[in-house]
Amino acid sequence: MIKAVVFDMDGLLIDSERVTFSMFQKMANEMGKEITEEFYCTLLGICLAESKQILKEKYGGDIFDITDVHNNMVAFYEENGVPVKVGARELLEMLKKDGIKCAVASSSDKEWVQKMMEYTGLGKYFQYFVCGNEVKKAKPAPEIFLTACEKLGVDPADALVLEDAKSGIEAANNAGIPVICVPDMIYPDEAYAKMTYKIMDSLLQVKSFLEENNYEL
Repeated sequence: MIKAVVFDMDGLLIDSERVTFSMFQKMANEMGKEITEEFYCTLLGICLAESKQILKEKYGGDIFDITDVHNNMVAFYEENGVPVKVGARELLEMLKKDGIKCAVASSSDKEWVQKMMEYTGLGKYFQYFVCGNEVKKAKPAPEIFLTACEKLGVDPADALVLEDAKSGIEAANNAGIPVICVPDMIYPDEAYAKMTYKIMDSLLQVKSFLEENNYEL
């Protein structure tokens, strides 16, 4: 029986990836550069340090710093609000009611995660946040999910990971934790699909599945 659910954040709980991609494009265009969706997707699900390195390898030093993107995103969200994924609040309410422990395990830095949880009001549903700048090895290493399980006091076999990104799917698989994928900008290819317990269209579908199966996988 599932005793805890560990959530990714960007692209899974909050509908941030397309907004962030638009910000990447805008800032790149202002510098006379181009960032394609294909390239942007290589940055999904990895920590800030790795993202910076990939940008540096692609563009050298002649490109914006991701920290500047985050600052612009904060200003955008303060003005427009943070879009929450369909079904996120309903699923979290059910888990809280049923006494299922919850944690966020995000490759983003803790400051960013805390801001997003504050802006959306979702922070109250989680016992812990485990973030990319708090682990030695980022996704697809299993450390972030194993740390979340340790903090929640549950065996990995009794947990469920919810992810949208390939690196997160692989990390959960490496941790020995069942993972349900709710795709965002990328649908997992066959190799990653095989690592998942199921692929679902939305968090509402996840809610219905857990409810109907009484948290049994």
